[in-house]
This record gives sequence, structure tokens and C-alpha cells, in this order.
Amino acid sequence: MADTALDRLAAGKYLLITSYKKDGSPVATPVWVVRDGDALGVWTVADSWKVKRIRRRGDVLVGPCDVRGNPSGSPLPATAEIADPATTERYRQLLGRKYGLVGRLTLLGSRLRRGKGGTVGITVRLDG
Repeated sequence: MADTALDRLAAGKYLLITSYKKDGSPVATPVWVVRDGDALGVWTVADSWKVKRIRRRGDVLVGPCDVRGNPSGSPLPATAEIADPATTERYRQLLGRKYGLVGRLTLLGSRLRRGKGGTVGITVRLDG
């Protein structure tokens, strides 16, 4: 049973990750999420805007949401960083297990379109 904020966020189907533009304005994006020890793992396209924003500024807000990004709980402060290739591959495997056939097909399609280096993992650690 999910009893901590990390457990609840990891158990959800989608995570709303809010990163910040250069001018400080927030941009919220729904993503798939997996648990990775004491952190959350996210996988995305390497040249996406959220990756560029996180490279520039790692403080983010995270919370549960639906597929359209509608929040279903309160956001929590967290720190995000771009994962190394080995961690990115681990997130791919964890996502494939969590999201089943749809997850594996999505991961495969992305790999065919972009190659293995066209995606990155994002490690998210809750603050406090």
C-alpha cells in the first residue's frame, strides 16, 4: 500500500513535472513515471524543451495527474537532473514493465525513430 509521497507518485500512471523557463514561468508536462530506489525515473526525448529547462534549472514541482496533465493532487518541490545512459536504460526497462505492451511498443517506436541516444532519463528526488 502506498504510504509515502514517493510511493504515491511512483504508483500513479502519470506524473506532472513542472519545470521553469528562463523568465521563471512554469511549464507543466505529464510524463510516465517509475520508482527507482529513493527517486522517481522519467524518460523523454533528449532534445525536448523540458530537458533543456531542467539542464538549466533543476528545481521542479511534481504531482499526480491524468494523461492530459490535469492535476489530481498537490504538487511537491523536487530536484531533477538528466540521467546518465545506464540509468536511462534502466528507466526504459522499468517503464516497459510498468506500462506493459503499450509501454514496450512506445519505447520501441521511439528507439526506431530516434535511435538509442535520442532519449534521456530524468531522475527526480523529492526535496526534504
